[in-house]
Amino acid sequence: MKGYIYQGAKNIELKEIPLDRCGDKDIIVKNLYSGICGSDISAYKTSGDFMRLYPGMEFGHEMVSEVVEVGKDVEGISVGDRVFPYPIYAKDDTKRSGSVGGFSEYVHIPNCRLNHSVYKVSDQIPNRVAAMLEPFAVGGQAAILSRPQKGQNAIVYGAGVIGMAAAITLKYLGCDKVMLVNRSTYRLEIAEKLGFAVCSPVRQDLKETATEVFGIGYGIMGPTFNADIFVDATGSNDAFADFQRYGKLNAVYTIVGNHHEPMTFNPQMLMFASQRIQGSGGYTDQSVRQAMEIMESGQFDLEQLITQEYPLEHLEEAIRKASTSSESLKVVIRF
Repeated sequence: MKGYIYQGAKNIELKEIPLDRCGDKDIIVKNLYSGICGSDISAYKTSGDFMRLYPGMEFGHEMVSEVVEVGKDVEGISVGDRVFPYPIYAKDDTKRSGSVGGFSEYVHIPNCRLNHSVYKVSDQIPNRVAAMLEPFAVGGQAAILSRPQKGQNAIVYGAGVIGMAAAITLKYLGCDKVMLVNRSTYRLEIAEKLGFAVCSPVRQDLKETATEVFGIGYGIMGPTFNADIFVDATGSNDAFADFQRYGKLNAVYTIVGNHHEPMTFNPQMLMFASQRIQGSGGYTDQSVRQAMEIMESGQFDLEQLITQEYPLEHLEEAIRKASTSSESLKVVIRF
């Protein structure tokens, strides 16, 4: 089969690689679409060490696939099923979550268990949309952990797929108004089409814009905008600075973006305002099922999140495009 092997920064090779035999407890899947993750971009540009992707390993981990072979001891899975391979368990080795083989034609999934190694994908979810299940579950998990209540308001920093997924899930779970904050007007235009309020901090005053959207709330230092939930999907300290400056009483700040520098905060202010700061890494069975439910509902036109599609042979071009937020949102690979 053809597949991309990671050889280091700016060095990936499309090669003929052997496919392991399907054992009695295994399945073989054929990839249909794969998504380019922000971590794939970082690994290509600099190093894959942070995601345990090393030279000589297969590349890619976001995909929707079709089952083409099933071992005799595997239960609940049949040839022809469409599945979402759960990256952390798909290779039966949690260290392989970043090197599942999303950019290979076929993937061997050893010791396969339904709703553990793979999840079935319903007929209501198109292939291209299903290719976003992994990042959608990541963003959805951040929304779930924020404990949204009906009628609350939320502000999400970052309009990539994870930020968009967080915003969509917050809205789906009952938030009244959700606003996305992003420097890229290209991505904000897509967010507006999906029905979200938006703010570009390089062009607009955040507090003024958020107050127009959410109305007045109250923080420990007086009036502010009425946002109950802040989700940081950027990894930027600017977002946390806004939370400390504008967060209302009892607000929650959920970090799902990857920060590369330490943050500082005043715990006394946090205490007096009864605020909460928390992290959200990865996803769970709950957030995978929630992502599928949203995709099946048809409530949001999720095809709008996919801005470019490339054949497997053009992966490097696709990665370069995906790294340009002013020209892309989600870039997928078609097999």
